[in-house]
Amino acid sequence: MKTVGLTGGIACGKSTVADILRQELNVTVIDADQVARDITAKGSVGLAWITEAFGSEVLTKDGALDRKRLGALVMARPERRKQLEGITHPLIREEISARLNALEAAGSAVAVVEAALMVETGSAALYDFLLVVSASPETQLARLKERNGFSTEEAQRWLDSQMPMAEKERAATVVIHNEGSRLALRTATLAAWNALDF
Repeated sequence: MKTVGLTGGIACGKSTVADILRQELNVTVIDADQVARDITAKGSVGLAWITEAFGSEVLTKDGALDRKRLGALVMARPERRKQLEGITHPLIREEISARLNALEAAGSAVAVVEAALMVETGSAALYDFLLVVSASPETQLARLKERNGFSTEEAQRWLDSQMPMAEKERAATVVIHNEGSRLALRTATLAAWNALDF
């Protein structure tokens, strides 16, 4: 089975590309964000380890993970963020690997793994191909402001906290440029998929 990593910068359209692959090409896309939610669900080992490390203040009243509270806690302190990643990243990698193995055992010819920080974490190297969805900083800024209701300063802070798009693009098998409409992105996505040498 061939594996394709799918990543991109914030507000570049990575999730839209994943939807196009699912809906139009019937490709299985494993969403790393969803895997992260699954491995920290109520009753999971991941949640137990997080609670042990961060205390019960990161839980909601009904015992689920309070993502907002945990996010605020780790955003302010880089060493706490590293601690959280030390808990979650190995579990996420293990779960993605298990899902890919199950797909291969079921006879799938190809599967896609969608993750925002694939180049940053080095996990892009695990896949046969890498699709990178890219947009200009100006486009990213405008989309962030519109989508999230951010001020220009807030949107710029988010952009500044990301790896530069040029670096992500250098790691790509194929870059999907997304500056226009969904229809243009669909065309670019299908062309990029066809360019992969399965």
